[in-house]
Amino acid sequence: MEEKVVDNGLIANSENVVQGATFRISVLTERLIRLEYHPNGIFNDFESTLVKFRNFPKVNFQKQEDGRYLVIRTKYFTLSYTKEKPFDAGKFMPMANLKVELTGTDRSWYYNHPEVKNYKGNFIASDGSEDDSKPRNGLYSLDGFASINDSNSYVFDNDGKMYQRNQGGMDIYLFMYNNDFDLALKDYFTLTGYPAMIPRYALGNWWSRDLNYTSEDIRELVNNFEKNEIPLSVLVMDKGWHVDNSTEDVEVKTGYSFNKELIANPEELIKELHEKNIHVGLNINPVDGIYPSEEHYNEIASMFNIADNKIIAFDPLNPVLLDAIYKIMISPLTKMGVDFYWNDADSNSLSADKLFLLNKSLYQNNDINSNGHRIMLARNGLTATHRYPITYTGKTMVGWDGLRKAIKAQAMAANIGVSWLSLDVNGNYGGVEEEELYVRSIEQATFGPILRFNAPRGRYYRKEPWRWNAKTLEIVSRFLKLRHRLIPYLYTLAYNYHKNGNLVVKPLTYKYPWVYDDSTYKYEYLLGDNILVSPIITKKDTLINRTIHRMFIPDGVWYDFITGKKFPGNKQYISFYRDEDYPIFIRRGGIIPLTNDKDMLNSVKNPDSLEIHIFPGESNTFNLYEDNDDNSHLITQIDYNYLPNNYTVIIRNIDGDSRGVVSDKRNYKIRFRNTKKAEDVICYFNDRQIKTIGYVDDSDFIIEINDVPSIGQITLNCKGKDIEIDAMRFINDDIDSILLDLPINTVLKEQISSIMFSELPIKRKRIEIRKLRKYNLGREYIRLFLKLLEYMGTI
Repeated sequence: MEEKVVDNGLIANSENVVQGATFRISVLTERLIRLEYHPNGIFNDFESTLVKFRNFPKVNFQKQEDGRYLVIRTKYFTLSYTKEKPFDAGKFMPMANLKVELTGTDRSWYYNHPEVKNYKGNFIASDGSEDDSKPRNGLYSLDGFASINDSNSYVFDNDGKMYQRNQGGMDIYLFMYNNDFDLALKDYFTLTGYPAMIPRYALGNWWSRDLNYTSEDIRELVNNFEKNEIPLSVLVMDKGWHVDNSTEDVEVKTGYSFNKELIANPEELIKELHEKNIHVGLNINPVDGIYPSEEHYNEIASMFNIADNKIIAFDPLNPVLLDAIYKIMISPLTKMGVDFYWNDADSNSLSADKLFLLNKSLYQNNDINSNGHRIMLARNGLTATHRYPITYTGKTMVGWDGLRKAIKAQAMAANIGVSWLSLDVNGNYGGVEEEELYVRSIEQATFGPILRFNAPRGRYYRKEPWRWNAKTLEIVSRFLKLRHRLIPYLYTLAYNYHKNGNLVVKPLTYKYPWVYDDSTYKYEYLLGDNILVSPIITKKDTLINRTIHRMFIPDGVWYDFITGKKFPGNKQYISFYRDEDYPIFIRRGGIIPLTNDKDMLNSVKNPDSLEIHIFPGESNTFNLYEDNDDNSHLITQIDYNYLPNNYTVIIRNIDGDSRGVVSDKRNYKIRFRNTKKAEDVICYFNDRQIKTIGYVDDSDFIIEINDVPSIGQITLNCKGKDIEIDAMRFINDDIDSILLDLPINTVLKEQISSIMFSELPIKRKRIEIRKLRKYNLGREYIRLFLKLLEYMGTI
């Protein structure tokens, strides 16, 4: 490729470059180095499949060199290089020519470094070959460095045409960040492109099943969601929506034309779903080519001069064909109202690089729709997958092990900067479907990135909530409603991820590396900065009808989101969770905005009514982000100023314009968690005092501010003596609750209680519990209470 690169951010700042006849080293940031070597001095400045930008600001670094050696130093690293030599000096001399030392440590990187402490992060899919599910390196490593080899990627010229690179060269991006992983992520996103912004509706509840749904089947499905008051924002039609060209001998996955025997009037059906605030996705898998039965076959056949009704073979390396597939085959579906597409191609049909190119084409061609943002669902093409949301893990097996693997996949995705990962809630196939597993999977997914049901054909797969018993239906309905209520919080996280590269899901291992090897705590993660999720991944104890759950609470003070109980941090805890409870914790001073609109079941619009949960103990600020279809936006700051017995909340607009984004007026319900009724409440809108409604709900103090303009400033001040409820969590309360529920003689419960909660030493309590055999306390209960005493002794 000989032409000169257009200077569009791909050429590195010349002040950051040190170059020789066969090498070029670009110090892109204090932590990020580009290392190039080619025996003929051929270097690449074009866009690659990985890289979209290299013109970072000038970096202050020290350079020492002579005719043979080069040394470069920044705050983070020292690079030593024998000039004009290949980085790989041979099998037995791996460190001879190039070494990069991490400042303040004894760790260093060299070409072909094994990077064994890398946390991994990249895999194609869990439902392909063994190689597909094999973890590749990510960015996060206990070594404090990670490398990405871009030597063999495709590159694009000024016209967007794709080329294979010149062979024989080395092109490596080395991240030397030590403990500053967040800064390394920002470098990575600047280099490769920041994460795409997803539409608001993608954060609601999704439904898909591999069934040949008719129009009436879909209407019945939606009616069941409505009848059970379960919100639904996305309906994905799996393979059964299109004409099937399969034969007895050959399965054909590809189709672009609705099967009119199943869905006679797709445009009308999609319109009905849109009127119910349900968005529509279609499964697209182009790998088997274009068949003559397709409605628009003749247009694309004539374009490529194909006669005799031959199947038009698929070639992902042909950009003209990819463009034609979108414009001729897919665009008519978009005009019918289809909102997005699920690229269901897998690595059994396409290599990872070809899958990447297909994802790139489908995503970039997709018309911008709701919220002015594109969306696509696809397996991972291994390269900068954060640019083409949402990444599908592939089909997963039903089971507790499947749940653990799904949560692990979330953590791995974070290691390559990916937050929008779509898992099959409760697994997809096989296994044994159990009520408890179903409930725990939905509870975890409520506080995960994308909540998507997906199941294969088969009468006995029970993904529909109404196919379980009344108790299970009630629990999962409550959590699925909570998911939709969380969208104001989640969409703000989406914006911060897109704008600043702040991960939506952040594994606890980033701050506490020891957790990585601990099977008890390694599944915990943060959802944004304010929410800690400690997933339940084991079955409950049937005797007490609760899950015995161990968890680690990070530094600071945290509150149970449901009960409000306080948990001092940097400690390990044991708790007991009923089916309807889940270990979700909010950081001290946490602000969680929820939608409080109740008139439109499936709506994900910017709410007219907000319920804002505020947890005591520390001042904090939350900048609520909202936008609309034409990319107008509004940022509303919720500022909580905390003093003991004196709280002030200020709600004001700090950026954007409300017109067309939110309604002219709004209602606010401010829920002060763990707070008694304040004696003195005063509220102003701008400089005008306004009325409020104040009352206590359980252990929360609530202030309602109704019908106030969306633009302006609300200032709410609450004062009182000893209004904060301490709400310390004690294990005795948990055990008392267990005792209350056990089917044991009530008089005997009193005796057990007097022993368990006495001042006796633990050893003496064990003796007294064993004596209760003479009162016919069963052996299983004696073992239970001895175990509970053991837990009491460890807290």
